[in-house]
Amino acid sequence: MKPVGRTGPVGRVGTDEEPALPPVPAGRGLGWLPPLVLLIGIAVLDWNTTGEFRIISWIVLVPGIAAALCGVIGTAVFAALSLATYVFVDGAWPHQYQTGLPDFILVALGGVLAVLACAVRVRGERRMLHMRDVAETTRRTVLRPLPPGWGGLDHAAVYLAADAVARVGGDFYDIQPGPQGTRVLIGDVQGKGLGAVEAAAALLGTFREAGYHESALATVAERLEVRMLRHVRYRAAVGRDEGDRFATAVLIGFPLELEPAGAELVIEVVNFGHEPSLIVSADGVRSLPPGDGLPLGLSELTLGGDALPSVARVPLALGETLLLVTDGVTEARDADGVFFPLRERVAEAVADDPRTAEPLRLVAFVRDGTLLHCGGHLADDTTVFAVRAVQADQRG
Repeated sequence: MKPVGRTGPVGRVGTDEEPALPPVPAGRGLGWLPPLVLLIGIAVLDWNTTGEFRIISWIVLVPGIAAALCGVIGTAVFAALSLATYVFVDGAWPHQYQTGLPDFILVALGGVLAVLACAVRVRGERRMLHMRDVAETTRRTVLRPLPPGWGGLDHAAVYLAADAVARVGGDFYDIQPGPQGTRVLIGDVQGKGLGAVEAAAALLGTFREAGYHESALATVAERLEVRMLRHVRYRAAVGRDEGDRFATAVLIGFPLELEPAGAELVIEVVNFGHEPSLIVSADGVRSLPPGDGLPLGLSELTLGGDALPSVARVPLALGETLLLVTDGVTEARDADGVFFPLRERVAEAVADDPRTAEPLRLVAFVRDGTLLHCGGHLADDTTVFAVRAVQADQRG
């Protein structure tokens, strides 16, 4: 099954290279139909009413509705049609029943205002689309697309932003292959907003360089800690001090050469106070060792000022999947305030269908379970990331 990558806030699993649907330009589609129906309806009704009850002046509503549904040119056309229809219908009545010049001025002025309002609306829509493109570019810069089989890992991921407009937050993840093996990182920056995005981008940039060049995973972990401290100090120096900004994270190292089929891998794990990760297979679910260190950016709180989490070595059989999540999953609550029981739900799903342990199926299952548990109301950014080592003879 083809690995997939991140998604937007709607929570749909899809490929990293999934193209975005182009926006529908203003004035296209069937937006012209409602004002046209209203224009014809008012003209016909006025033609068939008595002279004491004239409604032709209501035609001023037509360009107003067109301004909300059509483009500037379409709105101008309806303004002109409304004025011409008014002149024709009103002129067909005897003089004593005509509404005359005052309503003519009303319809003409209404058409001009509608065209101006439409121009403002279209300009706002274009600005909104531009900002959406900027947000999408930022998301793909921070959370870059991961090619299938990247670093010898079958992977799948879904990212659900609590802020559907921002489309990116403080959650981050990546895979970095290199001469020393493949390194995997997932984390969650404390707080929200652009400050959290900046911190996530800084950590990912460091991970991509250190994960490639450094031979020891402990050195990569140290580089991440130093980068977080430098980032906090920089923010304070430029007058944007946000207090004790920190990030929880899990750093994992896969060996350069994968063992033959049936043998165990030994992976290295450094946990910076992050959510417990799970190892999922057709045989069940087990947990990675709990982290014994502080989150990134808090090492100076220790007595020595340089304490880092230890590097744990964990056996991992080929076919076992690492399930890495942020607290948007484990802290999702239902209507009664009960947290999402991640391990129990995954264990039940694997017992019912062993194929759930595959990265793509596993990510989709956890995503759907989380959204169902919290009723679709995410209180925090949510990331579900699953990776599984692929044997050399199985790589595409």
